Amino acid sequence: MTTARTATPSTARAINDRLALNLLLEQGPLTATELRDLTGLSRPTVADLLERLQRTGLVAVVGERGEQRRGPNARLYALVASRAHLAAVDVRSGGVSLVVADLAGQALATAELAVEGDGDDGTAERIVRTLHDTARRAGVERLHTVAVGAPGLVDPATGRLHSTGALPGWHTELLAALRELPGTDVILENEVNLAGRAEYRIGAAQGRDTFVLIWLGHSVGAAVVLDGRLRRGASGGTGEICFLPVPGTSGLPSAVGCEEGFHGLVGSAAVCALARAHGLPADAADDAAAAEAAVRGAVDALGGGEPGGAFLDELAARIAVGAAAVCVVLDPGCVVLGGEIGRAGGAELAGRVERRLAGLSPLRTEVRAGTAGGGAVLAGAVLTAGDAVRRDLFGEP
Repeated sequence: MTTARTATPSTARAINDRLALNLLLEQGPLTATELRDLTGLSRPTVADLLERLQRTGLVAVVGERGEQRRGPNARLYALVASRAHLAAVDVRSGGVSLVVADLAGQALATAELAVEGDGDDGTAERIVRTLHDTARRAGVERLHTVAVGAPGLVDPATGRLHSTGALPGWHTELLAALRELPGTDVILENEVNLAGRAEYRIGAAQGRDTFVLIWLGHSVGAAVVLDGRLRRGASGGTGEICFLPVPGTSGLPSAVGCEEGFHGLVGSAAVCALARAHGLPADAADDAAAAEAAVRGAVDALGGGEPGGAFLDELAARIAVGAAAVCVVLDPGCVVLGGEIGRAGGAELAGRVERRLAGLSPLRTEVRAGTAGGGAVLAGAVLTAGDAVRRDLFGEP
């Protein structure tokens, strides 16, 4: 028989502190009375924890709130967001986007740095210098945690980045340079997983503990969240659906190339080619931006006698093939379409995919358009870094 153990006074204080800090983070400045009502804690306990958190520098009095009673106004307590700072970095083949934020996740400064071709020996150093400059511009001297989103497999055991394609060498050099920053923790995550975390916390998948994000951009990937947990797999390869063998391609994918896999149907080059086949304009660059513009143009042209509807129907049929393969294995109940193409297609494309999917699988699956926006990877990285900082400062398990 297992006997429940009573929490020690120090454990109880830590739990109460975390509860109060999270409420201040989520709901903004609160009075002691409001904290008592929200936590169910006694007046002396709330007074004690507020005094203790003020001593640590995590909470401060930021004003007063008048109440309909006699006596002095109630003090307003708030989380000190400047107590720690974090950064998020979205690494792509053509450069990086980054943001420096406070403990509450509020962006303080942003920057972008383009990298031509495969970069050079100084690329990683320039990016780190840009991060330093951005932090200084925000008045930040030290970054507690940096979360990095990058394409490729992130080994859950070692944290090392492994490429499934031809990623430039500066990617691994940048990670090594960031990990040398004194007093800064670095978290590496696959970029689609970060976008999935953003959709889960602040986007289209809010309220869903189980869903799959299908990322449709230059290439194709997926983030899998089951029972509220992001799943990475034994080697970090969960969601590498660009390699999924599907009908409609001229061959099969290989261990070193996904051109004949699902990527060959719905990657940006395939989407641009499909648009041109339907008489729609599509930039010859065939990159994610060109595919986004083609899909957005098709949506905007609906109802105007343009062939946008036929193009969207065929694109939806292609996406549904890969989505059906994922759904009959995982039964997520919800698929979110993200990335540049998913974002451009919006509800029009999502609705078409859902109808096609219903004809391919007996499993009821809702398809939603992603709402975390074009900065979903950065947003997910900010959330990830913020969680890590709070675990450290708040003592969260």
